[in-house]
Amino acid sequence: MDAWLALGAFIAALLVFLSTGTPVAVSMGLIAIAGLTAFVSWPAAGQLANIAFTEASNFILIVVPLFVFMGEVLAKSGLGETLFNAGRIWLRRLPGALALGTIAACTAFASVSGSSPVTAATVGAFAVKEMDRQGYARRLSLGATAAGGTLGILIPPSVPMILYGVLTETSIAALFIAGIVPGLVLALMLGLTVIILVLRRPEIAPVDTTHTPWAEKLGSLMQLWPVLLLIFGVIGSIYAGLATPTEAAAIGAVGALAIAATRGRLSFAVLRDALDGSVRTTAMFLLLLISGLLVTFLLARLGIPQALAETLTALPLPPWGIMASIVALLILLGFFMDPLSILVIVVPIFFPAVTALGYHPVWFGIVVTLTIEIAAITPPVGFNLFVLRSVVPGARMQDIAMGALVFVVPMLAGIVLLFLVPEIALWLVPEQYR
Repeated sequence: MDAWLALGAFIAALLVFLSTGTPVAVSMGLIAIAGLTAFVSWPAAGQLANIAFTEASNFILIVVPLFVFMGEVLAKSGLGETLFNAGRIWLRRLPGALALGTIAACTAFASVSGSSPVTAATVGAFAVKEMDRQGYARRLSLGATAAGGTLGILIPPSVPMILYGVLTETSIAALFIAGIVPGLVLALMLGLTVIILVLRRPEIAPVDTTHTPWAEKLGSLMQLWPVLLLIFGVIGSIYAGLATPTEAAAIGAVGALAIAATRGRLSFAVLRDALDGSVRTTAMFLLLLISGLLVTFLLARLGIPQALAETLTALPLPPWGIMASIVALLILLGFFMDPLSILVIVVPIFFPAVTALGYHPVWFGIVVTLTIEIAAITPPVGFNLFVLRSVVPGARMQDIAMGALVFVVPMLAGIVLLFLVPEIALWLVPEQYR
């Protein structure tokens, strides 16, 4: 079967399934089975069960429930409020201090959580309430929280990075390390956006003239030492080569339990809810991963990635122009699909073409992760928007969406910056992964 005709049939079948409300993972799995049976051979379709079992039992995937469990436990330990208070105290003199404190809290919590919605919900539950009490404009408070939550999947650990690493056979450790600098740069750009908005319209963020004694400032930092120790134990051990991502995830899970216990927040109810959330997220992750790998097998047998790579590399366009088109497609899909679904659909098709153009797999992983972050805050299906509406009483979807859309600009600027200075993503990556 002609590769381009096969690609057209795949896209058409996917659109038909999605239009009926069928989940992305189920749609792609059914397409893989039908496609292999109809256009390749029945014995080839029989390989799908072997692929599903082999990949689902991969030891590296233990990292997913462990990291998710770590974030779930910490979200219920009151850690988010502690991070927010510390950020608010130290940034009090700056314009929009509470919004800046929210982004700072999201940045810190993202380093111990691999989920964007969990980060937004953990910080947003009390940050927006406090900004409302101080007279902040609702759109600024909701937008800053939604945008800050997206850092949960760029700053390691990150569930989407794990999915990308398995789909493309890219080192997860390298992806985690590569996400550190871009995550901090994006956090800074989100903060600058808040400052610019407040300087242009001071009425949206009243000035806090409260004097904070140095004893209170230092005390707020002392409460953060368990978090800093956990970050060092997880990310530091990976960077130093002392632990694999799976081993680091185990350290993180035990550390999260210890932090919750020392804060007096560890109970049977917390463990039950954390385990329930971990199982649900892991099940969704595995289903998406297996369906993505099945489709990857189908596309490879039909020669679609190879044909696409040959066509794209032959186009009379510079490589950055082709990459920009791929990024634009990712952003467009983000208006209608969740981040993980975008990954399993787009990455298997375009990854061979991207590497053929000379781009580094780790760099592309960071670009994709940053791009699908936009999907988390763009209507109509942005996860963070719905999460905030559920945790913030009286929040209107219109205010959340309009407030969040402003922060799409620094995210786009972050993507452009990665194009102009690729070393931002590759600077910390050890030489053996370059």
